[in-house]
Amino acid sequence: PAFAGPASDAVRLFYVPVRWEADPQFRDRFVEPAKTLFDLNDKAPEGEIGCVDFGPGIDAQDYDDATIKKTLKLDEQVDGDGATVTARFQLFPEGEGAEREMRWTLRNVGGAWKIADIESVSSGWKLSELNCFLGE
Repeated sequence: PAFAGPASDAVRLFYVPVRWEADPQFRDRFVEPAKTLFDLNDKAPEGEIGCVDFGPGIDAQDYDDATIKKTLKLDEQVDGDGATVTARFQLFPEGEGAEREMRWTLRNVGGAWKIADIESVSSGWKLSELNCFLGE
């Protein structure tokens, strides 16, 4: 069903159940450029919203965990120390705009797959291209 391989396992962690990628407890699962963006996001001044105020892996704020788990399909392509995992799923059982396609870029670092970038094929944005403040 949702199994594709070791790189996909690194991505599946964020879908079953849905977890917020920017949470500092997951920082060790990321490498540049995604790690830097999350680090900058952590430095948002008190009371201000950083540039990552949504779930990058689901391209949304609202979702149904059971629907994502049921509809998640992961496709993995490995090329040496790089991999691309494409995740396709629905946020809700029905409704317009519920389908998502996300592309995760990974690098093998010391034998472990680390996430370098997340791209929403559905909405046309890339995590590495988000403009984040410098956290002064």
